[in-house]
Amino acid sequence: MPAMFGPAGNSESFFEKYKSSTDAPMFLKEMGLDSYEYQCGRGIKITDKTAQTLFENAQKCGITLSLHAPYFISLSSVEADKRDNSINYIIQSCEAAKRIGAERIVIHSGSCAKITRNEALELAKDTILRARHMAVDNGFDKIVFCIETMGKVNQLGTLDEVLELCSLDDTFLPCVDFGHLNARDFGAIKGKKEYEDILNKIENKLGKDRLKIFHSHFSKIMFTVPGGEKKHLTFDDAQGFGPDYEPLMELVYKKNLAPVFICESAGTQAEDALKMKKCYLSCGG
Repeated sequence: MPAMFGPAGNSESFFEKYKSSTDAPMFLKEMGLDSYEYQCGRGIKITDKTAQTLFENAQKCGITLSLHAPYFISLSSVEADKRDNSINYIIQSCEAAKRIGAERIVIHSGSCAKITRNEALELAKDTILRARHMAVDNGFDKIVFCIETMGKVNQLGTLDEVLELCSLDDTFLPCVDFGHLNARDFGAIKGKKEYEDILNKIENKLGKDRLKIFHSHFSKIMFTVPGGEKKHLTFDDAQGFGPDYEPLMELVYKKNLAPVFICESAGTQAEDALKMKKCYLSCGG
């Protein structure tokens, strides 16, 4: 099984020919891409009709779907009602994912600005486990929680923190956002060695099976010191900010991994996803 590639939401070029996200599978098939991450960052608002049409079009075009849960989820909030609400948003995301035929939902872990990182992590552990139990009880046991690494320094979501959360349940996968990791560590990903270190960490903590199918976001991200992530860029307008995708594609091919790569470039996410796919395929000679 090869790696799969696609955009987060719709690129600017999509709207030159199409209007509705239900048309995304046709657009992506024409481009030669495999995946699409439906965006619910600002809330779950997809109607039954839209969900059914997207599901049918994705099936027809062979496009694998995932869904990004609302940005305002905070697994680590110091306020108990916000953590409880976050569980409800996760369940709503599972329900929407099931309607569109998505197997994975991407979840932000939250902030640790008011408490220590360890305290935030302990709160997040409790919240995500309660969310998982509720998801299973509601018939969403097949929906995979993908917990995302984050780009701002004051956010919970270092690679180690995400792997710790993922270790709580065998079904959890990390959503490794390489742009976020690079931004929160101020340009630390220089090339193949740093990527290999990240992949080795995933395997050592979660095992080879989960490493093989991890979820990923990728974009070049402008960052500031000491804050971390500032804004997403395009591959052509990176202004000296990374990370570069080529060494990662070589490693993924060489290691025979099959992650889902979702590109989050600013407006050219489909085009940049295709660049990544072509680079990955070229590693085969």
